[in-house]
Amino acid sequence: MDGHTQQFRAPAAQPHSMMAISDREFSDLRNLIHKRFGINLTEQKRSLLVGRLQKLMRNLNLSTFAQYYQYLTEDKTEKALSELVDLISTNHTYFNREKDHFDYFYEIALPTVVEKLKQENRKDLRIWCAGCSTGEEPYTLLMLMMEYFGSEYGSWNAGILATDISDRALSVARNGVYSADRVQQLPENLRRKYFTPAGPDEMAVIDKVKRECTFRRFNLMNNRFPFKKPFQMIFCRNVMIYFDQPTRDALVGRYHQCTEPGGYLFIGHSETLGRSQSRYQYIQPALYRRGNS
Repeated sequence: MDGHTQQFRAPAAQPHSMMAISDREFSDLRNLIHKRFGINLTEQKRSLLVGRLQKLMRNLNLSTFAQYYQYLTEDKTEKALSELVDLISTNHTYFNREKDHFDYFYEIALPTVVEKLKQENRKDLRIWCAGCSTGEEPYTLLMLMMEYFGSEYGSWNAGILATDISDRALSVARNGVYSADRVQQLPENLRRKYFTPAGPDEMAVIDKVKRECTFRRFNLMNNRFPFKKPFQMIFCRNVMIYFDQPTRDALVGRYHQCTEPGGYLFIGHSETLGRSQSRYQYIQPALYRRGNS
């Protein structure tokens, strides 16, 4: 996701004919995907789901979607479910996506949080990228934090927790190597300072930045979040567009529980918490703040 950006796009043309999926089979798979990942697959996504799964099913020698559903539900290791979410998610993102969020982070949110922590004699800066996709978002935030703190960065307990449901995306994020065009949106000074060439048309995030990011596989549909301390900022951008309203509301409630009073919640520009929610104060489009109580 893009954040865990989970996007459905038409699959490439297959040499085989499209497998058939019954209403019952589609309903069973759709309900399982919604229950486990929160993704709301509409009827319009039926053929895209088939297109994404049929090659895997042929490799598994499964001839019907009922057999595939049984394969998913009987796998106690959940490796099959991990394969499924990797197949149905396209992690489309790049560095500095939705730039005004990063500007606000550097110019307003970070100074505000740091000043509050200093007043409380604390140096524990806690930021969570929920749905970090292939790592561009947390790495961008870390570069901005290092620019902001300068030589004082080492005296702070900072770093970033970055989570995603996709093992494939997390593997890319941990590796930290990107095509040059995905890095191009960053200001030149950040590209020059925090990347090193890594091959033809590729750039690698330097180790000093990579060490500060903790990547973990985490399912946002967990009923309880296991964090011992709240966060001053949570980024969950371009994730909730794939959820239905009850799933969004429940997730925002869990975010609120682990947001420190006065802390920020960043969501995608195509998303909104809705006017009826009262947990967070609206700051500007796609940006909210928890009250001080």
